[in-house]
Amino acid sequence: MNTLLATVFSGMITDENDTHYFVQKNGLTFRLAKTEGEHNLGDVVEGFGYINQKQELSMTTIIPKSRVGHYAFGTVTGTRRDLGAFVDIGLPDKDVAISLDELPTMRELWPKSGDQLMISLRVDPKDRIWGTLADEKIFKALSNLGNEEMKNQNVSGTVYRLKLVGSYLLTDDFHIGFIHPSERYQEPRLGEKVTGRVIGVRPDGVLNISLKPRAYEAISDDAAMILTFLERAPENKIPYTDKSTPEEILQTFGISKGQFKRALGSLLKQRKIQQKDGYTLLNKDSN
Repeated sequence: MNTLLATVFSGMITDENDTHYFVQKNGLTFRLAKTEGEHNLGDVVEGFGYINQKQELSMTTIIPKSRVGHYAFGTVTGTRRDLGAFVDIGLPDKDVAISLDELPTMRELWPKSGDQLMISLRVDPKDRIWGTLADEKIFKALSNLGNEEMKNQNVSGTVYRLKLVGSYLLTDDFHIGFIHPSERYQEPRLGEKVTGRVIGVRPDGVLNISLKPRAYEAISDDAAMILTFLERAPENKIPYTDKSTPEEILQTFGISKGQFKRALGSLLKQRKIQQKDGYTLLNKDSN
């Protein structure tokens, strides 16, 4: 196995062409793009080793924070049902795969493009670089203890663990939060950014978080259901409006057209949705 992959090392430039320098280390040659800076033959450069999309040994001097033994958040760029999720850690020509074995069993809880996962890297016996999710110990080491003064504050964070008892998140200011199933309308995805409020602080400093609105912000169950449909729908839009037939509404949502129109009216008034060309769309700034 190539022990230089997914690590930082120094090597000597021994050759070049129009686009790349060639860096030697331990008898191996790594390509370094000239767009990253000017060097001369014989210079020693430090960089991160990896295999690019063309299966070429490569080096970059723009060192990613996620490496072997180093954890950092990366941005999900997509998923593949038979493989897992792909994460951008800052490499110029390669995303890192997270095996489906590390992702939730339920496909709808997999991360989506734009979600964030905290990962380090590992290299398998075939020299393939994989991302691996940070475990509970890493998040505890990163986190600060919550205190009673935080109660009722609004917080945002990234969901990093899904369990039957609830979801765990790391807030933007590095507190661990816990969301009980009774304090959400739907289970958040792994890596999803959510916003809620602190409803309590556990003795171990973990924040109890609610994703439900305060009483004066509350919306009806019917409106919450429609929001859930929109949040899960492709492009966050559904082909139902106040012009849809009672039969369509009853079959899809299980409520009457009158209930549906009242719920839509409430969401329109709160500017959470809009209607256009026969569709109801979720506004991008709606939580």
